[in-house]
Amino acid sequence: MSFFKKIFSKEKKETLDKGLEKSKSSFLDKLSKAVAGKSKVDEDVLDNLEEVLISSDVGVKTTLKIIDRIEARVAKDKYLGTDELNKILREEIAGLLSETNSGEATKFDLPSTNKPHVIMVVGVNGVGKTTTIGKLAYQFKKEGKKVILGAADTFRAAAIDQLQVWADRTDVPLVKQSMGSDPASVAYDTLESAITRDADVVIIDTAGRLHNKVNLMNELTKIKRVMQKIIDDAPQEVLLILDGSTGQNAFEQAKQFTAATEVTSLAVTKLDGTAKGGVVIGISDQFQIPVKYIGVGEGIEDLQVFNKFEFVDSFFN
Repeated sequence: MSFFKKIFSKEKKETLDKGLEKSKSSFLDKLSKAVAGKSKVDEDVLDNLEEVLISSDVGVKTTLKIIDRIEARVAKDKYLGTDELNKILREEIAGLLSETNSGEATKFDLPSTNKPHVIMVVGVNGVGKTTTIGKLAYQFKKEGKKVILGAADTFRAAAIDQLQVWADRTDVPLVKQSMGSDPASVAYDTLESAITRDADVVIIDTAGRLHNKVNLMNELTKIKRVMQKIIDDAPQEVLLILDGSTGQNAFEQAKQFTAATEVTSLAVTKLDGTAKGGVVIGISDQFQIPVKYIGVGEGIEDLQVFNKFEFVDSFFN
């Protein structure tokens, strides 16, 4: 039995395999064409592999790192057959991800003291931000934690309504104000409520506007400053949600948000409906920010803790 099968439940692994099916099929189909008629990993195969990785949304910089690693293997071993390429890719990409994500699953670990643990969630509209918040709330509640949500995206009535639906579905309290209210005021009220209720974790939704980075930066900074009037080190986590199905556009969103605020962790959503799953590899490598969660389905259980071994195994198996 492989290492992957030992540490992950069969049900979770099957869900991930299914969620990455489009990405895997697309990648392996391109890979088989890249090595067609070749028995040895040579310069032509490496050139073709470079094109395959870039076209699979791994990103140029990360692709070049992977190619360099494989070239080093070829130089060291003198001869590598193309039949070994899949295995080598798995090893080198897992090694690359190791530099950002630990081998163990990297979910949010809530401290037993200094409650509540505050997670501020950022990301553009439409990336699955509200859904991810709802699924996180469900996971925490399942673990026996007291959860409170804060609807600080006050610029869209739909955002408040959607978060209310998830709050009702997961049976957790939601602190909200009317549309157009000051987002920092909502965050303040949420933390006050969390302390009163002795909550373990607070998840704050924020607006997803990117048209003016300066305004976004000022708004997020203000929310942080106001929350710190109640809890000195809030938020302990800033979670950026990225839509994996947008491929290279997700890189651009990551650039914008990491410039606008201090992002501590990532969640990549909507991987089940796309062939662009390679974007997880590139984003994890390029931004050196741990990917905590990946979305591989619409079900409430389909937000999975990201683990490099599990991901690479499903992507290449």
